[in-house]
Amino acid sequence: MEKHDLNHEFPELVNKIHEFKVSNNHFRKLFDEYHEVNKEIHRIETGAEVSKDEVLNELRIKRVHLKDELYHILIKN
Repeated sequence: MEKHDLNHEFPELVNKIHEFKVSNNHFRKLFDEYHEVNKEIHRIETGAEVSKDEVLNELRIKRVHLKDELYHILIKN
């Protein structure tokens, strides 16, 4: 199973991710939401939770949008 946490997605930005989690409330909210969606996807993909394919696909799309938004915050600042 591939890791999708932000530290694995953006290893070059680990320090900046930590800095923004502590200092930027908007970033922290998006970060937390990203990780909740990621955990939900992981539960479905590992069979710990049953879900329709449409729900899984919607969660994956949401994760991509959150990741994009977080990345743009990181590189912009």
